[in-house]
Amino acid sequence: MARFLASERPDDFDAAVSQRALNAISDAEPIPFWTESVDIPDSNPTLVRNEHCDLCIVGGGYTGLWAAVIAKERDPSRDVVLIDKGEVGGAASGRNGGFMESSLTHGVGNGLARHADEIDVLEELGLQNLNQIEAAIERYDIDCGYERTGVIDVAHTGHPASYVDELREEHDTLRSMGQAVDWLDTDAMRAEVDSPTYVAGLFRSGRAALVDPARLAWGLKRVAESLGVRIYEHSKATDVETDGVGTLVTTPLGKIRCAQVVLGTNADKPLLKRVRRYMVPVYDYCLVTEPLTAEQMASIGWEKRQGLSDITNQFHYYRLTADNRILWGGYDAIYYWGSKTSVELESRPETWAKLSEHFFETFPQLEDVAFSHVWGGAIDTSTRFSVFFGSAMQNRVVYAVGYTGLGVAATRFAASTMLDLLQGRKTIATQTDFVRSKPLPFPPEPFRFAGIQATRWSMDREDQHGRRNAWLRTLDRLGLGFDS
Repeated sequence: MARFLASERPDDFDAAVSQRALNAISDAEPIPFWTESVDIPDSNPTLVRNEHCDLCIVGGGYTGLWAAVIAKERDPSRDVVLIDKGEVGGAASGRNGGFMESSLTHGVGNGLARHADEIDVLEELGLQNLNQIEAAIERYDIDCGYERTGVIDVAHTGHPASYVDELREEHDTLRSMGQAVDWLDTDAMRAEVDSPTYVAGLFRSGRAALVDPARLAWGLKRVAESLGVRIYEHSKATDVETDGVGTLVTTPLGKIRCAQVVLGTNADKPLLKRVRRYMVPVYDYCLVTEPLTAEQMASIGWEKRQGLSDITNQFHYYRLTADNRILWGGYDAIYYWGSKTSVELESRPETWAKLSEHFFETFPQLEDVAFSHVWGGAIDTSTRFSVFFGSAMQNRVVYAVGYTGLGVAATRFAASTMLDLLQGRKTIATQTDFVRSKPLPFPPEPFRFAGIQATRWSMDREDQHGRRNAWLRTLDRLGLGFDS
């Protein structure tokens, strides 16, 4: 149990957090809601001998799973081995919010700022990718609660007026691009989902879906194995190197000799040192309520079950689960000195308390609701807020990393693109600057930590006052960023 009691508060604890918010998380289980299921698949064996294969995939999250499935679909005779340091879907892929956005660029606004010349192509590739995911879920009968409900970007009373203007501009931009979007004024927004804080919303109806993230990962594992992929769990890759005309992947108890390697390790410390300066891990935290009663559901509406997200830099994302719980996460994006990652960092009671307070500010009509689960985990971010690609060892090894929290759909695109890069295929995707370019690197420590903290402080100030300070304007000119 979380057991976060008022008597145990540290002296510097945020006094703005109410006792109600603390009581609501006091009995929450500190584990991801999605993984508490009787349907969790059995663990696979650990690699304890040397293996040979055509393709070795390192990482059993969405990136690796999609790569395995697509590789076998393209060539059933291809010998594929997938390894993971833990269990398939046990990291970010099994504990995220389950928002499946078609955008490959972390939204059209970010895409226009960084890839304006090819934004139409990237948006079309993203929509095709989402359609292909939906088709695969249907084709392989993956029971993952897939709902193509769309998402609403929400403006509320705590946002500066300029943010509402920017949201209206985004509506006009999306309309000009031929996308299905609806502007929601205060009454229309509250008719969709009722909160006294809402002032406007942008409903993007055709390019986003919701999913049970763990069940999607487990479903893809089942599909990969049915296609002949050999999966080893609790088999951490410690090194990748050239080996004659192929590559050698080393684990603690066995080695894999193969022709090619796909790296899908995301927030983990990259095996290739060259990647480490382009990506940092940040921790994101989340809550899930108990199932809402019929009366509680009636008090908030939400009949169309869309995903929701704030429009601020430090934003909340929230959605309904299949049994009408509310998943509520985001806001804090915590970077730890030296790009540190550990199981201990997945617990952050002060963030859970803050999120609980924000929840009740948004939905005061749910004052009697308690949270059943609280958790956290690392995601990989880059300075351009979206996935980037690369290769090494004479194109025998490819990687994709830096999804910045929008990888539930983009991982499939990345997997397909990496397989194309390995084969030297010229496709629409591989010829884009989006795939061929790298983000600007993060500086080394101590400048990395100091810069990220300054950026977080500045973003918080902008969310309060609507003005970008000199630090953020400088980052804009340099093409640098930090986001959750």
